[in-house]
This record gives sequence, C-alpha cells and structure tokens, in this order.
Amino acid sequence: MKIHIKAILILLLLAGTSIYSCKKREYTFGEIKTPSGLSLTTAVAGVSSANPNGGGTGNVTITVTATNAISYRIDFGDGNTQMVPSGTINYKYTNPGTFTYNVVVTAVGTGGTTSTITKQVTVFVAYTIPDDIMANLTGGSSKTWITDNLAPGHVGVGPADGFTPSYYAADPNQRDPCLYDDLMTFTKNSDGTISLTIDNKGKSFVIGASTVFYGVSGGDGCYVIDVSAPRKLSFMDATSASTSAISTRVQFVVPGNGLINFGTGGTTYEILSLTPTNITLRNIGIDGLAWYQKLKVKQ
Repeated sequence: MKIHIKAILILLLLAGTSIYSCKKREYTFGEIKTPSGLSLTTAVAGVSSANPNGGGTGNVTITVTATNAISYRIDFGDGNTQMVPSGTINYKYTNPGTFTYNVVVTAVGTGGTTSTITKQVTVFVAYTIPDDIMANLTGGSSKTWITDNLAPGHVGVGPADGFTPSYYAADPNQRDPCLYDDLMTFTKNSDGTISLTIDNKGKSFVIGASTVFYGVSGGDGCYVIDVSAPRKLSFMDATSASTSAISTRVQFVVPGNGLINFGTGGTTYEILSLTPTNITLRNIGIDGLAWYQKLKVKQ
C-alpha cells in the first residue's frame, strides 16, 4: 500500500512540473511611451553676414530633443543616415557648393514607437582647388593673362554638345582690337580661393546675342562695361559631359556678369587645358552655343 501511495505522489509531482513548464513566460517592456515635444535645431559652422550659409567647412551641429526618446535616427538629406543615442551630433557635408538639405530626425521611444521632425538646412562647402590648377593659374600668388591673339581659335564657337570650335575659329588678330588689350589677373587668396581682376581699358567685346545681358544694345562689338572690381571665383567639378582626355574637368563661376576677355552672357567656364603659360576655356553662351577662348601669360 505504501508503494502505491508513493508512486501516486511521484506521478502528481511530475504532472505538476509538466503543467508549470508548459506555461508561457510573459515579458514586459514597461509602459510604452511615444516621444513627444520633438524639437530640431541646426547650426552651420562659420555663418556670418558675409557667409550666410557657412564658412565652407561643411560642418553642421544638429541638436534634437524629445521627451521619452531612447535613441534618434538622423537622415542628413545627402544619402547618409545614422542612429545616435543622444540628440546632438556634429556632421560634415562634403558636396562642394551651396545646397539645401532636408534633415529628417526620427525619435524612437519604448516598444518602437516613433515621432518625426524635419528641417531644411542650407550649407556652403568650399571646393578645394587642385594644386596644379592653383599653381598654373596664379603662379602661387598672382599671374596676369592676355588673349592669345596669334593662336588659331583664340575666339571660337561650336555646338553645346561638342568640345571644339567647329562652327568658327578666329584667325590670328582677326577680332576687334578691344579684345586684345584686356589684362586678366588671377590671384591666390589667403583662404585658398582665387580672385579675378580685369583691366579692360574701358571696353569689352561681347557677342550680339548677349548685349542686353550686359546692359547695352547692338551686335558683336566693343562696349563700355565696368569689370574693374575684383571677383572671387567659385570652383567646382565640371558639370559638362567632357572627359579627362579633353578637359581638366574643373570649372569656375565668375560672379556678376561673368565676363572675362569677351562676353557671351554665360558665367561658368570649364578649363579645357591649362599650363603655366596657356589656358583654353569653354563657356556656354546665352545663345546656347559653346564658346572658346584662349589666353596666354603676359610677358
């Protein structure tokens, strides 16, 4: 009888253990709280009255605060994202030029709950001018250039999708005299940029299609245009379809009227070739054509 009772007790104990082991364990994250009071601020490094979009480093301090947030996902608007545990991060944009980005921050709360906020930030990133471009164009300090009047094609024009003056290439000394007396001086600035100063002796040559752009009227010819003020050039990678076989793949923008030794109504110049003594520039004029100009160092 004792043996039977003992066996029954063992069976009951095993059954109880089995029932306990089959119970589903319950876990809890605590109270689920969605982040609230989300705030986002951005501070671009080097902002001033002269540089409203920053000093060119591309550095931006992004600060976000929220109640009940345990982490933040930041989309910087340039294709990059990052998860951070706190709401402050220093980020560096690298795309040369001035661009506006949509910064999207997602605050993550308990249980995966989220809140999102978006803010636009405009950032200027200075382009680092290649050493050979800087050296050849400025001589390391300042260098003065003139029209290469004896070179065939020192003034030329071709289709916008081409890279040679296939429509017209000027013969030596074929153009108006005012085009040949201009002095173009490129100067290296202390901040690694380049400025352009032009002495056009009072007049500059412009093509007829662009006279209105320069505030004058008439056909191809020489006009009184003031280009005496120094202008800081904005350099960047070329945006044309050129290749390294036919171009340096570097271009620059001349602020204001964009005029160098003759005007086409365009302000962006691609440096097709550059040596210490010669330069060939390509520019898309207001007429939609590609214009070419060749310069040489003033001796």
